[in-house]
Amino acid sequence: MMRLFETNRVRITRSLEGVWDFTTVDGIGPDNQSKTFRLPVPGCWEQHPDLANYRGKGVYRKTVRTGAPTNLRFVFKGVSHTADVYFDGKPIAHHYNAYTAFDAIAKDVAPGEHLLEVHVDNGFHEGSALHVHNDYYTYGGLIRPAGLEEIGSAFIERIEFVPRLQGEEWEADIRVVVRNVSDSERQLKLSGEAAGTPLSFGDITVPANGRQDATRTFRFPGAEPWSHEQPQLYELAVRLFEREGERAVDDLIERVGFRTVTADNGKIQVNGKDVVLKGFNRHEDHGLTGAAIPLSLMVYDLDLMADMGCNSVRTSHYPNDERFLDLCDERGFYVWEENHARGLSLEQMRNPNFVRQCEDVNREMVEQHRNHPSIIIWAILNECASDTEEGRVHYKRQLEQLRSLDRSRPLTFASHHRERELCFDLADIVSFNLYPGWYGAEDPGELCDRARGWADAAGGRGKPMIMSEFGGDAVYGYRMPSRVKGTEERQADILDANLSAYRQRNYLSGMFIWQFSDIRVTEEKDGPLLRVTTQNIKGVVDAYRRPKLAYETVKKHFKS
Repeated sequence: MMRLFETNRVRITRSLEGVWDFTTVDGIGPDNQSKTFRLPVPGCWEQHPDLANYRGKGVYRKTVRTGAPTNLRFVFKGVSHTADVYFDGKPIAHHYNAYTAFDAIAKDVAPGEHLLEVHVDNGFHEGSALHVHNDYYTYGGLIRPAGLEEIGSAFIERIEFVPRLQGEEWEADIRVVVRNVSDSERQLKLSGEAAGTPLSFGDITVPANGRQDATRTFRFPGAEPWSHEQPQLYELAVRLFEREGERAVDDLIERVGFRTVTADNGKIQVNGKDVVLKGFNRHEDHGLTGAAIPLSLMVYDLDLMADMGCNSVRTSHYPNDERFLDLCDERGFYVWEENHARGLSLEQMRNPNFVRQCEDVNREMVEQHRNHPSIIIWAILNECASDTEEGRVHYKRQLEQLRSLDRSRPLTFASHHRERELCFDLADIVSFNLYPGWYGAEDPGELCDRARGWADAAGGRGKPMIMSEFGGDAVYGYRMPSRVKGTEERQADILDANLSAYRQRNYLSGMFIWQFSDIRVTEEKDGPLLRVTTQNIKGVVDAYRRPKLAYETVKKHFKS
């Protein structure tokens, strides 16, 4: 399942979910001999006993069959971390970054059996600026769904939807991007419907082996707004026709919501109403499935968060599986989504690939996820070198790039630099990662007030403020009346003190607990991240979603 709704009624699509052949390239044993396995897709290769700690290269192989001459478009929602795709031995795509989707097109495919190969590299090396040893684990494999589409010479590549309220009536700018994979110019036309309104885009000429877009503004009388309380969604369906034809040759369906997001008067507004975000930082990690979380477990995660009274989630620290975002759309969860760059030093940001790889993930994140009404904040560069003038250049460049891609959402980044922060003037929302009670004995309320002062002095005056990370470690099941560090009691005490303080400060527009669940972390480097059980154990549930004592503490505050 690629999405939680039907995305095509004309285009022929099928899932590539199943069990694929997989062969290691670097080898996994002391004799460094490659081995062949049968692995699930989607899935992480670490879930196989022989590959539990394997980092390196591998090749996934699958036979695909066609019954007539066609063009094939393979869609990969996430391959960790670098992918090279081959069709019958010929390269058809290269992609870097595990957390955004990409496609690969094989043209003029003859009927019969064909070999699809995906070469995956999960190693740490100089060619990767973003995939580095980190305080979370980057798994290997086809970690998100993959699919196959039969396309003609031209197809609808994507739809972009930007709503706004004009008086008491909704309108939206809709942009449709059409791609031509043939060697000849194509004369086409587009039409569709959404929220009971017919959509006519008129004629479009698409150059050979190129793209062309059609953009129109439409009014939607009677459309209801999307909100946390009433997450109203509408199907946006667009069809592609030959210029003189009456039968659609392609189509694409998106699901959208009508809502606005602003950051005025020191608050965050959805549809003009002030909101306070109460939620968790959530990594895509589970003790059984790694990063390849099935739909049932995504639903369970949101069920647990809803039970605690949450209304929001932060996708730390990368764009999330689109099925999870679909669920957030359906259930009215507000989402802070951010790019993939966490904890990079200035030296790491000097990697010659850093600028290009960040630009790519920023563009792909916005282009692929912009239609989700649940996403109300875009963010970049968690805890990177925003306390330096050289780092500020990168923050400015990336925030300007995001604004050029989408001006309908406010922007932020999470900082841990305290009074040394130099980039708050560049963002729309100021956000702090602070851990009073765990890394120091500071009073949460007093520290929060000081942080507000630091933000005001650093160009953030008048902007909304979010406590984007706070919390403490707890080993699941470790309970002691002494309430020493590492016990469930101490974690519950820390979160109780933090949440009590933050709920009393009306200048706060959000609080995101670090974190929802325990997660695996990397350790294979000089000077490893020495964490108990090689996990970040600040979750209020463990890696298998068993609640700790802090679960009820959070529920008490968020539901009161």
